[in-house]
Amino acid sequence: MSAIRPAAVVVLAAGEGTRMKSARPKVLHDICGRSLVGHVVAAARELAPEELVVVVGHAREQVVGHLAELDAGVRTAVQAEQLGTGHAVRMALEALAADGVEPAGTVVVTCGDTPLLTGETLGRLAAAHEGEGNAVTVLSAEVPDATGYGRIVRDEAGAVTAIVEHKDATEEQRAVREINSGVFAFDGRLLAEALGRVRTDNSQGEEYLTDVLGILRADGHRVGAHVAADHREIVGINNRVQLAEARRLLNERLLHRAMLAGVTVVDPASVWVDVTVTYEPDAVVHPGTQLLGATHLGAGCEVGPNCRLADTRVGEGAVVVNAVAEAAQVGAGASVGPYAYLRPGTRLGPKAKAGTYVEMKNAEVGEGTKVPHLSYVGDATIGAYTNIGAASVFVNYDGQNKHHTTIGSHCRTGSDNMFVAPVTVGDGAYTAAGSVITKDVPPGSLAVARGQQRNIEGWVARKRPGSAAARAAEQAREQGGEERPAGQ
Repeated sequence: MSAIRPAAVVVLAAGEGTRMKSARPKVLHDICGRSLVGHVVAAARELAPEELVVVVGHAREQVVGHLAELDAGVRTAVQAEQLGTGHAVRMALEALAADGVEPAGTVVVTCGDTPLLTGETLGRLAAAHEGEGNAVTVLSAEVPDATGYGRIVRDEAGAVTAIVEHKDATEEQRAVREINSGVFAFDGRLLAEALGRVRTDNSQGEEYLTDVLGILRADGHRVGAHVAADHREIVGINNRVQLAEARRLLNERLLHRAMLAGVTVVDPASVWVDVTVTYEPDAVVHPGTQLLGATHLGAGCEVGPNCRLADTRVGEGAVVVNAVAEAAQVGAGASVGPYAYLRPGTRLGPKAKAGTYVEMKNAEVGEGTKVPHLSYVGDATIGAYTNIGAASVFVNYDGQNKHHTTIGSHCRTGSDNMFVAPVTVGDGAYTAAGSVITKDVPPGSLAVARGQQRNIEGWVARKRPGSAAARAAEQAREQGGEERPAGQ
């Protein structure tokens, strides 16, 4: 990337985006873990501009709040009425001037709805602009079908003479496949002066930024164009169809990057990943998997098929199958699933197991400990090398407050246990199947908390005479040579 550091980057994000058919501002719609404007801000930050200004307008409170969370260093300028792109840039420069900042170097102007545009491309635009000594440089692209786009018209020397809208173009001009992206690099001082001369005598009554090009060219300044290496980068989002198409393209880019870094993605067509996901070599991602937020895949781990991991760390060599995890940690060599749910605060130690139909929440599970199946572990600490029996429930909620359960190391708890928190089971202790544990269990003890079994002979024949159960019982007695119960 170029080492050019722009004086400012201006992001235009004031529009309503009515074609999205949404109560949410267009630039706040999400793809691959970031808002549209978030992707643009991230790309702009790669240039390390002296100033980064986002022009807001429609639903500006929401957009400003989002930007404050996204990047505390972003300035905002308000375009109260959407009076054109030139007017929006003028609002940005006036906001900077009010703070005593008048950009004297390169000013890059980009759009808040172009999430595929990379910092590398913006850097090349800035470098071409300064290297050619242009007053303004248009980021252009050569597209397979230019229908509907403004065409870049050049002279024999390669300088840009005009941007002609499709409806106004001649047949010769319509044959041109180089189009205007709406992204520009300007000389800051010349831009500020030219914006004051932009007229509004057009069908929309707006100030068009593209008019600056004609003004500067008429003043004798050079106008150039830099062609983007990939025309798909300049795609803007105007509706949900384009949003989905951009999401697919960005996802393909992210998976391509991951595979080149040593990650095996078995079926890229069915795997979705956010821009914030990280990974180590030899991780394997199986089909039907979504990796979201700050998820990290350790070396040699396997995730999928059919997993959804959000903000989750998967340790080296761990295996996660048919599972959902949110803000969880899976230790090295641990196993999760199938059909497990790790909720926020779950921390599985090395070689631990959360098996089939196991749900965990705010639970710390020690090394080698297994919760194999059909259990809920909530608000708990479990030591190392303990086994939790099937169909166990950690009863953590009394209707008002959550309470904690502690189970020590090398414990063996029976199937169908209820641990009524707060309660502690000491190291090396056992609990009998079917027990409801309400009191602390000392280390090395066996806890039995269940009623004694009582068999009432002949109950079915007396209470359910003629039923299928009664007939089966009668047949069993006859085959076993048992006598009839008294009274029959």
